[in-house]
Amino acid sequence: MSVLPETMDWSIDYATASIVLALLVIFLFKMKWSGDLCPPVAATVVGLIINFKRIHDFLFDHHRRYKTYRIAYPTFSYVFTTDPANVEHILRFNFANYVKGKFNHDILEDLLGDGIFSVDGEQWRQQRKIASFEFSTKVLKDFSSVVFRENAVKLSKILLEAYGTKQTVEMQGLLLKSTMDAICKLGFGVEINSLSNTNSGTEASFAKAFDTANAMLFWRHVDLAWKLKRYFNIGSEVTVKESIKTVDDFVYKVIQKRRREVSVQNSYVKPDMLSRFIALSEKQPENYSDKYLRDIILNFMIAGRDTTAVTLCWFFHLLCKNPDVEGKLLQENRDLVKENECVSIEESISMFSQSLTHAVLDKMHYLHAALSEVLRLHPAVPVNGKYVVSDDILPDGFKIKKGDMINYVPFSMGRMTYLWGSDAEEFKPERWLQNGIFQPQSPFKFTAFQAGPRICLGKDFAYMQMKIFAAMLVRFFKFEAVEGKEVKYRPSLTLHMTEDGLNLRLEPRLD
Repeated sequence: MSVLPETMDWSIDYATASIVLALLVIFLFKMKWSGDLCPPVAATVVGLIINFKRIHDFLFDHHRRYKTYRIAYPTFSYVFTTDPANVEHILRFNFANYVKGKFNHDILEDLLGDGIFSVDGEQWRQQRKIASFEFSTKVLKDFSSVVFRENAVKLSKILLEAYGTKQTVEMQGLLLKSTMDAICKLGFGVEINSLSNTNSGTEASFAKAFDTANAMLFWRHVDLAWKLKRYFNIGSEVTVKESIKTVDDFVYKVIQKRRREVSVQNSYVKPDMLSRFIALSEKQPENYSDKYLRDIILNFMIAGRDTTAVTLCWFFHLLCKNPDVEGKLLQENRDLVKENECVSIEESISMFSQSLTHAVLDKMHYLHAALSEVLRLHPAVPVNGKYVVSDDILPDGFKIKKGDMINYVPFSMGRMTYLWGSDAEEFKPERWLQNGIFQPQSPFKFTAFQAGPRICLGKDFAYMQMKIFAAMLVRFFKFEAVEGKEVKYRPSLTLHMTEDGLNLRLEPRLD
């Protein structure tokens, strides 16, 4: 598990609050008399800092009153919206005016570098074009399917061992390890075996450092002094620096090793993404430096690893609360996958995994609906921000100033009754089905995978991985929540649960 912001010594970080408050008073006074602070102003950065541990509920509390509002910072404003028309305007109709920008790039650069999630313009277009081609290849799709099934089998067997020793299981840690194993195999072609605890110290350190950097970069969004602390190497920035160094040491060694292998193999190229990009670099070496490859793969990892793991965590959390949904998922499983009788559960797990072909997964409409419902209520990326290039007016009439940061908020959007009805906060997969067939919603209303030109290229891969893991575990295990263990999210770029994670009791399904 990652090091969480609340587990650290934050005395230096919170000491900046008084400075921020003084700057904010000056800012508000200036804006009041200039007329630039357009209402409604729901809160200030001080409110964000105080409520950081419950930040998504804090934003949702204000969205109950306002579809669009601003939170004042000393030098600019954060604007938050749940209006699909505004989202479509930002992500599609006026796409060029809403970019990642220097603000976001600076925050993310240490981990994501100049990768697709932190850049704009020609850099983004080039990477998008290359990634779009790679994600459309049958080679990557088939390789992904094999890797996902293998890791789902490994996880299932570990759960069987835990039941044999009468242990409860902490699912978030297991799922994060499992998806880390899968994404390292897909991205780097490397077996790190974190799930089976046979990985080396270097590989274990990489996984932990990657999680830590993820959490710490999210804190930078509200920490106005992070650049100063980075310069003097104090406070939270010490942890960031140490984590990034561990990540880089591992990644660059893998890249250099893979370059040597690709040069020896000549015409044969492994199906992992790093090998395929290195093969491309043989034709254009000036465009594919080690740094460029590092950025591409780490962006791929943060998109494909954390998002699926945390969604599956919330999936099993909600299943424990909704046994009727679990029953329908199990019945769909049994209707679509015919199994041999009189085999051991270990053999049955392996055989079942091979039955989860693309054709079978495509027919699992109720499972697809249940996972979409999880993403509606617990989106893997709960808030997504853009930098405003020029003054603008949103479709709802809200005025946007150059230099503002505008955010659409999937966490709040999934709970808005004006979008999803009076039962918006209920877990109800049926809302996605019509005559048993999954019906997608507008990506500007259901924003879990973004929309417009930046819509997620890995959406189908994410659903594939989640469906394989969910189908396997629902078929072979009955889960029950451990009493007295409250489940909460923690502030991070993705919607992780807190360090306590998801503690479950399990029992194998032998029928």
